[in-house]
Amino acid sequence: MHFAVDAHAIGRRLTGNEVYVRNLLDQYAALDRDSRFTAYYSEPSACDHIPSCFEKRRVAINPFVRLGLDLARHLRRDAPDLIHVQYNAPLGCPVPVVVTVHDVSYLEHPEYFTRSRAWQLRQTVARTVRRAALVLTPSEFSRQRIERAYGLDSSRIRVVPNAVSSVFRPIQRDQALGRVRRRNGIYSPFVLCVGDLQPRKNQVGLIEAFREMVQSTSQISHDLVFCGKSTWHGEQVREAARASGLSGRIHFTGFVSDEELIDLYNAADIFVFPSFYEGFGLPILEAMACGRAVACSSTSAMTEVANATALLFDPYNRSQMVRAMRDLILDPELRTRMERLSLQRAASFTWQAAAQKTLEVYYEVAEQSRRVAATAVLPVAPR
Repeated sequence: MHFAVDAHAIGRRLTGNEVYVRNLLDQYAALDRDSRFTAYYSEPSACDHIPSCFEKRRVAINPFVRLGLDLARHLRRDAPDLIHVQYNAPLGCPVPVVVTVHDVSYLEHPEYFTRSRAWQLRQTVARTVRRAALVLTPSEFSRQRIERAYGLDSSRIRVVPNAVSSVFRPIQRDQALGRVRRRNGIYSPFVLCVGDLQPRKNQVGLIEAFREMVQSTSQISHDLVFCGKSTWHGEQVREAARASGLSGRIHFTGFVSDEELIDLYNAADIFVFPSFYEGFGLPILEAMACGRAVACSSTSAMTEVANATALLFDPYNRSQMVRAMRDLILDPELRTRMERLSLQRAASFTWQAAAQKTLEVYYEVAEQSRRVAATAVLPVAPR
Protein backbone atom coordinates (compact mmCIF):
# COMPACT_ATOMS: atom_id res chain seq x y z
CA MET A 1 0.00 0.00 0.00
CA HIS A 2 1.02 3.60 -0.56
CA PHE A 3 -0.37 6.16 1.88
CA ALA A 4 0.00 9.94 1.63
CA VAL A 5 -0.35 12.38 4.53
CA ASP A 6 -0.80 16.15 4.39
CA ALA A 7 1.87 17.17 6.92
CA HIS A 8 1.92 20.89 6.17
CA ALA A 9 1.19 21.65 9.85
CA ILE A 10 4.61 20.38 10.97
CA GLY A 11 6.90 23.26 11.85
CA ARG A 12 4.09 25.81 11.52
CA ARG A 13 3.28 26.13 15.25
CA LEU A 14 -0.24 24.94 14.55
CA THR A 15 -0.39 23.40 18.04
CA GLY A 16 -2.88 20.51 18.16
CA ASN A 17 -2.87 19.89 14.40
CA GLU A 18 0.92 19.69 14.37
CA VAL A 19 1.09 17.45 17.44
CA TYR A 20 -1.44 15.12 15.83
CA VAL A 21 0.31 14.57 12.52
CA ARG A 22 3.83 14.42 13.96
CA ASN A 23 2.95 11.68 16.40
CA LEU A 24 1.05 9.63 13.85
CA LEU A 25 3.96 9.73 11.40
CA ASP A 26 6.41 8.71 14.12
CA GLN A 27 4.28 5.69 14.96
CA TYR A 28 3.66 4.66 11.34
CA ALA A 29 7.39 4.22 10.85
CA ALA A 30 7.45 1.61 13.61
CA LEU A 31 4.06 -0.04 13.00
CA ASP A 32 3.99 -0.49 9.23
CA ARG A 33 7.28 -1.28 7.52
CA ASP A 34 5.60 -2.83 4.49
CA SER A 35 3.68 0.20 3.25
CA ARG A 36 5.08 3.21 1.46
CA PHE A 37 4.42 6.64 2.98
CA THR A 38 4.64 10.07 1.39
CA ALA A 39 4.45 13.21 3.53
CA TYR A 40 3.63 16.60 2.02
CA TYR A 41 5.24 19.39 4.06
CA SER A 42 5.60 23.18 3.81
CA GLU A 43 8.28 24.29 6.26
CA PRO A 44 11.85 23.13 5.48
CA SER A 45 12.37 22.39 9.18
CA ALA A 46 9.54 19.84 9.00
CA CYS A 47 11.91 17.30 7.48
CA ASP A 48 13.61 16.97 10.88
CA HIS A 49 10.32 15.65 12.31
CA ILE A 50 9.30 13.29 9.51
CA PRO A 51 10.72 9.75 9.61
CA SER A 52 13.68 9.43 7.27
CA CYS A 53 12.19 6.35 5.59
CA PHE A 54 9.23 8.36 4.27
CA GLU A 55 9.15 10.07 0.91
CA LYS A 56 8.81 13.85 1.24
CA ARG A 57 7.33 16.43 -1.10
CA ARG A 58 7.31 20.14 -0.43
CA VAL A 59 4.07 22.06 -1.00
CA ALA A 60 3.25 25.76 -0.68
CA ILE A 61 2.64 27.37 2.71
CA ASN A 62 -0.11 29.48 1.14
CA PRO A 63 -3.29 27.40 1.63
CA PHE A 64 -4.85 28.57 -1.64
CA VAL A 65 -1.84 27.37 -3.62
CA ARG A 66 -1.40 24.20 -1.56
CA LEU A 67 -5.04 23.11 -1.75
CA GLY A 68 -5.81 24.55 -5.16
CA LEU A 69 -2.75 23.37 -7.05
CA ASP A 70 0.24 21.76 -5.31
CA LEU A 71 -1.30 18.80 -3.52
CA ALA A 72 -3.44 17.65 -6.43
CA ARG A 73 -0.46 17.88 -8.80
CA HIS A 74 1.74 15.79 -6.49
CA LEU A 75 -1.04 13.27 -5.92
CA ARG A 76 -1.52 12.72 -9.65
CA ARG A 77 2.21 12.08 -9.98
CA ASP A 78 2.65 9.94 -6.84
CA ALA A 79 -0.64 8.02 -7.21
CA PRO A 80 -1.02 6.91 -3.55
CA ASP A 81 -3.92 4.74 -2.46
CA LEU A 82 -5.31 7.62 -0.41
CA ILE A 83 -4.44 10.90 1.28
CA HIS A 84 -5.07 11.72 4.94
CA VAL A 85 -5.80 15.39 5.64
CA GLN A 86 -7.00 17.49 8.55
CA TYR A 87 -10.18 19.45 7.77
CA ASN A 88 -9.38 20.33 4.12
CA ALA A 89 -8.70 18.14 1.09
CA PRO A 90 -7.20 19.58 -2.10
CA LEU A 91 -9.45 20.66 -4.93
CA GLY A 92 -9.66 18.10 -7.69
CA CYS A 93 -8.23 15.42 -5.43
CA PRO A 94 -7.53 12.36 -7.63
CA VAL A 95 -7.36 9.79 -4.80
CA PRO A 96 -9.63 8.71 -1.91
CA VAL A 97 -9.62 11.00 1.14
CA VAL A 98 -9.52 10.24 4.85
CA VAL A 99 -10.17 13.45 6.79
CA THR A 100 -9.70 14.19 10.46
CA VAL A 101 -12.12 16.76 11.85
CA HIS A 102 -11.17 17.49 15.44
CA ASP A 103 -14.30 19.51 16.15
CA VAL A 104 -16.93 21.69 14.48
CA SER A 105 -16.55 24.77 16.66
CA TYR A 106 -16.50 26.91 13.50
CA LEU A 107 -20.16 25.90 13.00
CA GLU A 108 -21.37 25.90 16.57
CA HIS A 109 -19.40 28.90 17.84
CA PRO A 110 -18.29 31.09 14.92
CA GLU A 111 -17.64 33.89 17.41
CA TYR A 112 -14.44 32.07 18.38
CA PHE A 113 -13.00 32.84 14.92
CA THR A 114 -12.45 35.81 12.72
CA ARG A 115 -15.38 36.21 10.33
CA SER A 116 -13.34 35.26 7.27
CA ARG A 117 -11.86 32.16 8.94
CA ALA A 118 -15.25 30.89 10.10
CA TRP A 119 -16.69 31.38 6.60
CA GLN A 120 -13.75 29.62 4.97
CA LEU A 121 -14.01 26.59 7.28
CA ARG A 122 -17.76 26.29 6.76
CA GLN A 123 -17.28 26.07 3.01
CA THR A 124 -14.15 23.95 2.68
CA VAL A 125 -14.72 21.43 5.46
CA ALA A 126 -18.24 20.68 4.25
CA ARG A 127 -16.86 19.92 0.79
CA THR A 128 -14.12 17.69 2.23
CA VAL A 129 -16.36 15.78 4.64
CA ARG A 130 -18.89 14.95 1.94
CA ARG A 131 -16.11 13.90 -0.44
CA ALA A 132 -14.23 11.77 2.13
CA ALA A 133 -14.31 8.00 2.22
CA LEU A 134 -14.17 8.10 6.03
CA VAL A 135 -14.06 10.83 8.68
CA LEU A 136 -11.91 10.50 11.79
CA THR A 137 -12.50 12.44 14.99
CA PRO A 138 -10.97 12.18 18.47
CA SER A 139 -14.04 12.01 20.70
CA GLU A 140 -17.59 10.74 20.88
CA PHE A 141 -18.68 14.34 21.48
CA SER A 142 -17.22 15.43 18.15
CA ARG A 143 -18.57 12.35 16.37
CA GLN A 144 -22.13 13.27 17.36
CA ARG A 145 -21.66 16.90 16.35
CA ILE A 146 -20.15 16.00 12.96
CA GLU A 147 -22.95 13.52 12.25
CA ARG A 148 -25.56 16.13 13.11
CA ALA A 149 -23.87 19.00 11.26
CA TYR A 150 -23.29 17.18 7.98
CA GLY A 151 -26.03 14.56 7.99
CA LEU A 152 -23.54 11.72 7.65
CA ASP A 153 -24.30 8.09 8.28
CA SER A 154 -22.64 7.09 11.55
CA SER A 155 -20.71 4.32 9.75
CA ARG A 156 -18.68 6.97 7.91
CA ILE A 157 -17.31 8.47 11.13
CA ARG A 158 -14.72 6.73 13.31
CA VAL A 159 -13.62 7.83 16.76
CA VAL A 160 -9.86 7.53 17.26
CA PRO A 161 -8.83 9.27 20.50
CA ASN A 162 -5.76 11.44 20.53
CA ALA A 163 -2.95 10.60 22.91
CA VAL A 164 -0.01 12.04 24.76
CA SER A 165 3.59 11.76 23.60
CA SER A 166 5.97 9.81 25.80
CA VAL A 167 8.17 12.91 26.09
CA PHE A 168 5.61 14.30 28.53
CA ARG A 169 6.54 12.63 31.81
CA PRO A 170 7.41 13.45 35.41
CA ILE A 171 10.94 14.82 35.80
CA GLN A 172 12.89 16.12 38.79
CA ARG A 173 10.73 19.01 39.97
CA ASP A 174 13.58 21.03 41.47
CA GLN A 175 15.41 20.96 38.16
CA ALA A 176 12.28 21.96 36.24
CA LEU A 177 11.68 24.83 38.67
CA GLY A 178 15.24 26.02 38.24
CA ARG A 179 14.96 26.10 34.46
CA VAL A 180 11.60 27.89 34.58
CA ARG A 181 13.05 30.53 36.90
CA ARG A 182 16.05 31.14 34.65
CA ARG A 183 14.11 31.01 31.40
CA ASN A 184 10.83 32.68 32.34
CA GLY A 185 11.62 34.69 35.47
CA ILE A 186 8.87 32.98 37.48
CA TYR A 187 9.90 32.54 41.12
CA SER A 188 6.56 32.00 42.90
CA PRO A 189 4.52 28.80 42.91
CA PHE A 190 2.17 28.97 39.96
CA VAL A 191 -1.01 27.78 38.29
CA LEU A 192 -0.46 26.81 34.65
CA CYS A 193 -2.80 27.13 31.67
CA VAL A 194 -1.75 25.96 28.18
CA GLY A 195 -3.38 27.01 24.91
CA ASP A 196 -3.25 29.67 22.24
CA LEU A 197 -4.74 32.99 23.31
CA GLN A 198 -8.12 32.71 21.63
CA PRO A 199 -11.72 33.27 22.77
CA ARG A 200 -12.79 29.67 23.23
CA LYS A 201 -9.88 28.96 25.58
CA ASN A 202 -11.48 31.31 28.12
CA GLN A 203 -8.26 32.86 29.44
CA VAL A 204 -10.14 36.04 30.35
CA GLY A 205 -12.50 34.04 32.55
CA LEU A 206 -9.54 32.35 34.24
CA ILE A 207 -7.93 35.73 34.96
CA GLU A 208 -11.14 36.90 36.62
CA ALA A 209 -11.37 33.69 38.67
CA PHE A 210 -7.71 33.96 39.65
CA ARG A 211 -8.21 37.52 40.85
CA GLU A 212 -11.23 36.47 42.93
CA MET A 213 -9.31 33.56 44.44
CA VAL A 214 -6.30 35.69 45.38
CA GLN A 215 -8.43 38.47 46.85
CA SER A 216 -10.54 36.08 48.94
CA THR A 217 -7.78 33.71 50.11
CA SER A 218 -4.78 35.43 51.65
CA GLN A 219 -2.71 32.24 52.06
CA ILE A 220 -2.51 31.73 48.29
CA SER A 221 0.68 33.28 46.93
CA HIS A 222 0.59 31.73 43.49
CA ASP A 223 1.18 33.34 40.12
CA LEU A 224 -0.78 32.49 36.97
CA VAL A 225 1.13 31.41 33.84
CA PHE A 226 -0.31 31.29 30.33
CA CYS A 227 1.62 29.23 27.80
CA GLY A 228 0.64 29.53 24.14
CA LYS A 229 1.06 31.75 21.13
CA SER A 230 -0.84 34.98 20.77
CA THR A 231 -3.57 35.37 18.15
CA TRP A 232 -5.93 38.14 17.07
CA HIS A 233 -7.52 37.75 20.54
CA GLY A 234 -4.23 38.00 22.45
CA GLU A 235 -4.41 41.71 23.25
CA GLN A 236 -7.80 41.27 24.92
CA VAL A 237 -6.33 38.63 27.22
CA ARG A 238 -3.36 40.85 28.08
CA GLU A 239 -5.69 43.78 28.72
CA ALA A 240 -7.70 41.61 31.13
CA ALA A 241 -4.45 40.80 32.96
CA ARG A 242 -3.57 44.51 33.22
CA ALA A 243 -7.08 45.40 34.41
CA SER A 244 -7.04 42.70 37.09
CA GLY A 245 -4.61 44.61 39.30
CA LEU A 246 -2.46 41.46 39.39
CA SER A 247 -0.44 41.93 36.21
CA GLY A 248 2.78 41.37 38.16
CA ARG A 249 1.56 37.88 39.01
CA ILE A 250 0.29 36.94 35.54
CA HIS A 251 2.86 35.73 32.99
CA PHE A 252 2.69 35.02 29.25
CA THR A 253 5.38 32.73 27.86
CA GLY A 254 4.23 32.75 24.25
CA PHE A 255 4.82 29.65 22.13
CA VAL A 256 7.37 27.27 23.67
CA SER A 257 9.14 24.11 22.57
CA ASP A 258 8.13 20.70 23.95
CA GLU A 259 11.24 20.74 26.12
CA GLU A 260 10.23 24.04 27.72
CA LEU A 261 6.62 22.91 28.04
CA ILE A 262 7.63 19.76 29.93
CA ASP A 263 9.48 21.97 32.44
CA LEU A 264 6.44 24.22 32.85
CA TYR A 265 4.09 21.27 33.44
CA ASN A 266 6.43 19.74 35.99
CA ALA A 267 7.16 23.02 37.78
CA ALA A 268 3.50 24.05 38.13
CA ASP A 269 1.59 23.37 41.32
CA ILE A 270 -1.64 22.65 39.43
CA PHE A 271 -2.91 22.77 35.85
CA VAL A 272 -6.15 24.55 34.89
CA PHE A 273 -7.92 24.25 31.55
CA PRO A 274 -10.99 26.54 31.45
CA SER A 275 -11.88 26.15 27.75
CA PHE A 276 -15.48 26.61 26.65
CA TYR A 277 -15.27 24.09 23.82
CA GLU A 278 -12.85 21.31 22.81
CA GLY A 279 -13.01 18.41 20.42
CA PHE A 280 -10.56 16.65 22.72
CA GLY A 281 -8.35 18.78 25.00
CA LEU A 282 -4.82 17.47 24.57
CA PRO A 283 -3.17 19.73 27.20
CA ILE A 284 -5.25 17.96 29.85
CA LEU A 285 -3.50 14.68 29.03
CA GLU A 286 -0.08 16.31 28.73
CA ALA A 287 -0.41 17.81 32.21
CA MET A 288 -1.62 14.50 33.61
CA ALA A 289 1.30 12.65 32.01
CA CYS A 290 3.63 15.01 33.86
CA GLY A 291 1.88 14.15 37.12
CA ARG A 292 -0.07 17.34 37.63
CA ALA A 293 -3.40 17.64 39.39
CA VAL A 294 -5.91 19.04 36.88
CA ALA A 295 -8.97 21.24 37.10
CA CYS A 296 -10.83 21.61 33.81
CA SER A 297 -14.13 22.47 32.20
CA SER A 298 -17.05 20.07 32.26
CA THR A 299 -18.16 20.96 28.72
CA SER A 300 -17.82 19.33 25.27
CA ALA A 301 -15.21 16.52 25.03
CA MET A 302 -13.23 17.41 28.14
CA THR A 303 -15.22 15.14 30.42
CA GLU A 304 -14.36 12.21 28.11
CA VAL A 305 -10.67 12.99 28.38
CA ALA A 306 -10.50 13.79 32.09
CA ASN A 307 -13.07 11.23 33.21
CA ALA A 308 -13.02 11.14 37.03
CA THR A 309 -9.37 12.16 37.31
CA ALA A 310 -9.83 15.95 37.33
CA LEU A 311 -11.87 18.46 39.27
CA LEU A 312 -14.52 19.64 36.85
CA PHE A 313 -16.16 23.06 36.75
CA ASP A 314 -18.61 24.97 34.59
CA PRO A 315 -16.40 27.41 32.63
CA TYR A 316 -19.24 29.95 32.68
CA ASN A 317 -19.36 29.81 36.49
CA ARG A 318 -16.52 31.76 38.09
CA SER A 319 -17.28 30.52 41.60
CA GLN A 320 -16.92 26.89 40.53
CA MET A 321 -13.59 27.65 38.86
CA VAL A 322 -12.33 29.43 42.00
CA ARG A 323 -13.43 26.54 44.22
CA ALA A 324 -11.67 23.93 42.05
CA MET A 325 -8.38 25.86 42.03
CA ARG A 326 -8.54 26.67 45.72
CA ASP A 327 -9.29 23.07 46.70
CA LEU A 328 -6.31 21.73 44.76
CA ILE A 329 -3.94 24.39 46.05
CA LEU A 330 -4.93 24.28 49.73
CA ASP A 331 -5.58 20.55 50.16
CA PRO A 332 -2.27 18.66 49.69
CA GLU A 333 -3.91 15.26 50.22
CA LEU A 334 -6.43 15.95 47.48
CA ARG A 335 -3.72 17.25 45.18
CA THR A 336 -1.54 14.18 45.75
CA ARG A 337 -4.44 11.83 45.07
CA MET A 338 -5.34 13.69 41.87
CA GLU A 339 -1.70 13.60 40.73
CA ARG A 340 -1.64 9.82 41.14
CA LEU A 341 -4.91 9.44 39.22
CA SER A 342 -3.60 11.76 36.51
CA LEU A 343 -0.65 9.51 35.75
CA GLN A 344 -2.91 6.47 35.53
CA ARG A 345 -5.34 8.23 33.21
CA ALA A 346 -2.69 9.58 30.85
CA ALA A 347 -1.13 6.13 30.49
CA SER A 348 -4.34 4.82 28.91
CA PHE A 349 -3.94 7.08 25.84
CA THR A 350 -1.03 6.19 23.55
CA TRP A 351 -0.12 7.37 20.07
CA GLN A 352 0.75 3.79 19.20
CA ALA A 353 -2.88 2.78 19.70
CA ALA A 354 -4.12 5.87 17.84
CA ALA A 355 -1.79 5.20 14.91
CA GLN A 356 -2.76 1.52 14.77
CA LYS A 357 -6.46 2.38 14.57
CA THR A 358 -5.77 5.03 11.94
CA LEU A 359 -3.76 2.59 9.84
CA GLU A 360 -6.65 0.15 9.99
CA VAL A 361 -8.84 2.89 8.51
CA TYR A 362 -6.27 3.48 5.75
CA TYR A 363 -6.27 -0.20 4.80
CA GLU A 364 -10.06 -0.36 4.86
CA VAL A 365 -10.41 2.65 2.55
CA ALA A 366 -7.61 1.56 0.21
CA GLU A 367 -8.92 -1.98 -0.15
CA GLN A 368 -12.47 -0.75 -0.73
CA SER A 369 -11.19 1.62 -3.41
CA ARG A 370 -9.27 -1.17 -5.13
CA ARG A 371 -12.33 -3.44 -5.10
CA VAL A 372 -14.43 -0.71 -6.69
CA ALA A 373 -11.76 -0.06 -9.32
CA ALA A 374 -11.45 -3.77 -10.11
CA THR A 375 -15.23 -4.11 -10.49
CA ALA A 376 -15.32 -1.13 -12.82
CA VAL A 377 -12.92 -2.73 -15.31
CA LEU A 378 -14.33 -6.26 -15.30
CA PRO A 379 -15.16 -7.34 -18.87
CA VAL A 380 -18.78 -7.81 -19.75
CA ALA A 381 -19.59 -11.47 -20.35
CA PRO A 382 -20.84 -12.22 -23.89
CA ARG A 383 -24.48 -13.15 -24.24
